[in-house]
Amino acid sequence: MAVTTDRPDQSDPSQQPMQQRQLEPGRTTTSPALTLLAALLGFALITLDASIVNVALPAIGDALGGGMTGLQWVVDAYTLAFAALLLSTGAFSDRYGATRAYGIGIALFTAASVACALAPSLGLLIGARVVQGVAAAVVLPASLSLVRQAYADATARARAVALWAAGGSVAIALGPVAGGALTTAWDWRGIFLVNLPLGAAALALLVRAPRTERRPAPSPLDLPGQLTAVVALTALTFAVIEGGTTGLVSGAVALAAGALFLYVESRQPHPVVPLDLFRDRSVAVLMASGAACSVAFYGVTFVFSLFFQQVQGRSALEAGLIFLPMTGLIAVTNVVAGKLAGRYGPRLPMLIGQALASLGFLLVLPVDATTPAPHLALLLVPLALGCALTIPPLTAAMMEAVPAERAGVAAGVLNAARQVSGGLGIATFGALLAEDFLPGLRVSMLISAGLLALTGVGTLLLRGERSIPPDRK
Repeated sequence: MAVTTDRPDQSDPSQQPMQQRQLEPGRTTTSPALTLLAALLGFALITLDASIVNVALPAIGDALGGGMTGLQWVVDAYTLAFAALLLSTGAFSDRYGATRAYGIGIALFTAASVACALAPSLGLLIGARVVQGVAAAVVLPASLSLVRQAYADATARARAVALWAAGGSVAIALGPVAGGALTTAWDWRGIFLVNLPLGAAALALLVRAPRTERRPAPSPLDLPGQLTAVVALTALTFAVIEGGTTGLVSGAVALAAGALFLYVESRQPHPVVPLDLFRDRSVAVLMASGAACSVAFYGVTFVFSLFFQQVQGRSALEAGLIFLPMTGLIAVTNVVAGKLAGRYGPRLPMLIGQALASLGFLLVLPVDATTPAPHLALLLVPLALGCALTIPPLTAAMMEAVPAERAGVAAGVLNAARQVSGGLGIATFGALLAEDFLPGLRVSMLISAGLLALTGVGTLLLRGERSIPPDRK
């Protein structure tokens, strides 16, 4: 899946030519390609970790126990920490410099990966996954900032950002296959140990990257807003996963924290989530569309990773290979979506993508334990292509829907919303599977199809909104 990026802002020192920005004493410029490779490696690393874990979940459950609830937390502990802290880590990168922030993030992520691999219990594994998510939230904005700082020419910078984004798409495609191969040939712990050489390579390349000075913070950090957001999101996810009396208590905590978050943000001069963004109908629809795609995409990967192994009895490697046609076409489809948006505006490819994905989820409803692997691989393609067609034009529309000076904030909120929605989708679908697997799978697919269809109607109604440019002939 594509990751939202903000558009260049000439007031941002990272957008100015390298020659115009002061480097720290003793630092010299180096090949921009090395900086790009360092940033791409880190971004691919944190993206790989979001997809490589799913096919190893049954093996983790066999080794550490915990049942469906534990497996949901293995995924969501990473996703929630990543999503919630994305709201503030861009400011952290600005304050301490992209090179420092990126180095800290990669080092922490690599160390947490080793802790995951060595975890003797499910609780310690989940704790290490939280640390991974915190580190990933630091790496994402810092890696993009590194790329933007390395290229003075706008055209070259655009190509570099496209390559950076493509690295994430390739990592998504390779994740299930790599996870299946490592789990089958070695052990589930290998999916975390593979991060060690990749993290070391990213840090080695980072040594050659120019280091800019720290920049004064444009605004104070909204610590109350960030903290209440973390509490609300964690409690909500806990309520969905745990259920019962514990879930009711967690739900009450989530409501209280959510209300406090809205109160705090409405009175903060520099809120972490500017609530007035959502007064724009276009922004609200685009946020909802991005969230629906994340629920659908991450949810289907989680559900079918378990279905292939627990219901059909396939190996982790077989499960990864079944996903390959679905994930392998994502990068190509992202490029096609971008070209379609450039020619016709974002509305048309979004509508095609949402319709295709919604239809794709309906097509998988009849699957059962006897469905052949080639049939399954083909059935998963339409829903993945639909989501991949939707996200790039959706991102472009979002950047058009907000003023230039708020593009970075909007991008951060959109990314956070997508990650949170993906985590909540996994929590909801896991709870449905725990009751009765195949009926739960079908209800999950219907929910995904319904969300995509509903947000597709919202996209259709955006005709004439300023976020959707007129068709270009």
